Amino acid sequence: MKTQTKLLIKGGRVIDPASGLDEIADVALADGVLLAVENVARDFVPTRTIDATGCVVAPGLVDLALRLREPGHEHERMLESEMAAAVAGGVTSLVCPPDTDPVLDEAGLVEMLRYRAEKLRQARVYPLGALTRNLAGEVLTEMLQLTEAGCVAFSQAEVPLANTQVMQRAFQYASTFGYAIWLRPQDFFLGQGVAASGALATRMGLAGVPVAAETIVLHTIFELMKATSGARVHLCRLSSAAGVALVRQAKLEGLNVTCDVSINSLHLTDADIGYFDSRSRLNPPLRQQRDRDALRAGLADGTIDALVSDHTPVDEDAKALPFAESEAGASGVELLLSLALKWSADSGVGLARALDVITRGPASVLGASLGKRQDRVGRLVAGGVADVCVFDPQAAWKVEPCALRSQGKHTPFSGYELPGRVRFTIVDGRVAFEASGA
Repeated sequence: MKTQTKLLIKGGRVIDPASGLDEIADVALADGVLLAVENVARDFVPTRTIDATGCVVAPGLVDLALRLREPGHEHERMLESEMAAAVAGGVTSLVCPPDTDPVLDEAGLVEMLRYRAEKLRQARVYPLGALTRNLAGEVLTEMLQLTEAGCVAFSQAEVPLANTQVMQRAFQYASTFGYAIWLRPQDFFLGQGVAASGALATRMGLAGVPVAAETIVLHTIFELMKATSGARVHLCRLSSAAGVALVRQAKLEGLNVTCDVSINSLHLTDADIGYFDSRSRLNPPLRQQRDRDALRAGLADGTIDALVSDHTPVDEDAKALPFAESEAGASGVELLLSLALKWSADSGVGLARALDVITRGPASVLGASLGKRQDRVGRLVAGGVADVCVFDPQAAWKVEPCALRSQGKHTPFSGYELPGRVRFTIVDGRVAFEASGA
C-alpha cells in the first residue's frame, strides 16, 4: 500500500487524543509515513496540498466491530462496498468478526480475506479468528496457524460460548501464548429473546433477554480470568448498567479486561422499537434509559474503552419480516464519527474525548493484540502511519439510507440530523476518500 504522494494538510485543528495535542497546525505525509505535525520542514515540497481550514485533522478512526460479509458474499461485491463505506466514514483501521460464511476458522480463509482487502487499497483490515471450529463452541481452533495468517485475536462473534470448560481451556491457551479473547457476554439460554426484558417487551409480546443474560456470563468470565492468570479479554458491546458496574469493579481488581459499546446502545433505548420497527432489531437488544445512561457515563469515565459501529449490513428481504423473525443488525460505519460527536455534545465530554473513544481507545485494544505488529494506528505521531481523518465538525447532515455507500440500507438512525462530515480519509498516505466538493 505504499505511495510516492507527498501530502500537506494545512491550517486544520489538529487533535491527537493519544498525545493531548489540540492546536492549529500543518501535517506532512510522505511514502506512507507521517513526517511531521506542527514543525513541517521548509524544504518539504508536497505533490498535493489540502486546505483544512475550519476542519479537524484527527487520526484515522479505528472500528473494532465491522462486518464485511466476506467470505460468503463475493458475488455481491460486499467487500468493495463495505470497505468504501468504511473510508467514507473516516475509518482507516477495522476489525472484522469471524462469523462469515464459511467461518474464519482456517488460515487459508483468513489469508484470502486479507489479500482481497489489501488489493482494494482502502482501510486496514484486522480479522478476528474463530475461537472454536465453526463457532460451534466445542473444539478450539488452531490459534497459532490463524495468528500466523493474520488474525489479531479470537472470538465467538454473536454465538454464546455455553461450555465453560471450553472457555477455561481457551483462556489457559490464550494466556500461555499471549493471545487475546474477544467475547460478547450473553448467556446461551437466557439470550434467546429478541428484545430487552421489560414492560415494553411484555406489552408487545416479544421474547425478552434479561440483564442477567449479560451479567451471568460476565461473572463467569471474570472468575475464569482469575483462575487463568494472564488471560487478556475484550468484552464486545456491553448493553446494561449492571454490566458496566461489573466491568468497572473488574478493572479496579486489576483484571486485564477491556470493553466496547455500540453506537446503537449508546443512543437508543427499547422505546425506539416503536411499532415493531425491524430497523431496531439489534444484538445486543436495546435496553432501558437507565442502561443507556450508564453506558454513556461508562464511556465518559473510561470504564468503556471504545465506541464501535457494530456495522452489520442486512439486505431488504431479511428486514422485511415480522420483528421477531427479521435479521438482527444495522449499518453504522458511516455514522460512527457523527454519533460520537453527538454523544459528546449531549454529554458535555468535549471533542477530544469523543475522538479518543474512536481512535486511541480502540487502537489501544487492537495494539495489545497486534504485539510486535503494532502499526501505531489511532494516533498522529511523527514516524507513525499516515492514517488521517479530516472532517468538518460544523457541517450537519441528514441520515438518508439510500445515500449510504454500504449495501445495508437499514439503520435506526434514518432521518436523524447529525453533526460532522468527513472531507478526506487518508490511509497510508494516500487519499482513500474525498467528499464531493471538498
